[in-house]
Amino acid sequence: MVGDRQGWLRCLLAGAVFVVGMTGTTLPTPLYPLYQEKFGFSELTVTVVYAVYAFGVIGVLLLAGNASDTIGRRPTLLWGLGFAAASALCFLYAEGLGWLYAGRLLSGLSAGLFTGAATAYVMDLAPPGGASRATFVATAANMGGLGCGPLLAGVLAEYAPEPLLLPFAVHLVLVAVSVVVLLRLPETVRERRPLTAVRPQRPALPAQVRPVFVPAAIAAFAGFALFGVFTSVSPAFLDRYLHVDNHAVSGLVVALAFFASTAGQLAVGRVGVARSLPLGCAVLFAGLVFLAGALATDLLALVVLAAVVGGAGQGLSFRAALSAVAGAAPPEQRAAVISTLFLVAYTGISIPVIGVGLLADPLGLERAGLVFTGTMLLLVASAAVYLLRRPVPTGAAKQG
Repeated sequence: MVGDRQGWLRCLLAGAVFVVGMTGTTLPTPLYPLYQEKFGFSELTVTVVYAVYAFGVIGVLLLAGNASDTIGRRPTLLWGLGFAAASALCFLYAEGLGWLYAGRLLSGLSAGLFTGAATAYVMDLAPPGGASRATFVATAANMGGLGCGPLLAGVLAEYAPEPLLLPFAVHLVLVAVSVVVLLRLPETVRERRPLTAVRPQRPALPAQVRPVFVPAAIAAFAGFALFGVFTSVSPAFLDRYLHVDNHAVSGLVVALAFFASTAGQLAVGRVGVARSLPLGCAVLFAGLVFLAGALATDLLALVVLAAVVGGAGQGLSFRAALSAVAGAAPPEQRAAVISTLFLVAYTGISIPVIGVGLLADPLGLERAGLVFTGTMLLLVASAAVYLLRRPVPTGAAKQG
């Protein structure tokens, strides 16, 4: 019993470090309108600054996706916290656009290291038989941390002094505390090798995975694209068209999407993988419809519904997609197949967002958003029709 308590305490402490790491990746979200005022850049620049983060994540997945299995969980997470601290310092001392690009790239490197290593670490530290609860801790820490970022920054920017400094100063303190916590936790990788042993991980897509991968990848792409738009341009939309200039409110709206995603991911265990993937596509479709309605009518209630419903759909579809793809992949290629799915997902969080930025100047932000929404609706509908005609194989769903 004492061992179980100690195991769960360590598991929860690792989850808290996970929250801090992911919080830093979304911290600038409600602050972009302030940076636009300070440096005078366009909507396209906002989306490119945001997308640089995804390029950092993709780079880590390709070049060092297996780092924590090689050098250990703690060293990998310490590197991740180091990149998070460097990112916060870039924003603290930002005197031009280059600092924002550097900060977002470093944040992407941090997230790329954290996503796999922290999830594995939380699972490793759980007591025997606690895999299901540890999965909940990891999922809640990941998405919860992403949601805490805009909420924390929005509240501090609205109700405390120095809105472009204090959020990052607070995060630096949290990172420092996380380093202390991490150094007190045990390493769980027994056979560690030096950093030079880390090798690039090639994406893989075996023939037997492709029927499951196609709709799963489409759903993941669309869900992450929705998150990309919410975390890059929704604060500007709320400010410019809905006259919501309260940074705490804009941060809360973005946070709701991530919190709803956590709830959607947790629901997969009850609904089942085979049903969650088409259901997630349907819910994601509904969220995109609400987003289109918000863009067309300028109603805050529809923006909130888009965040909650779209976030829940993203959570349902992505966890089900991950489970289905992992279940269909051969064991010896499972990690590479999962990396391929993440590459598609993070492409979704970058390329469409830049597209919205490109269209925002000639069409305006609302019309650019409608073009994006229409395209994502077609993609999600295609995935749903595919899944109805060719459901996820029972074996893959059970294994996942």
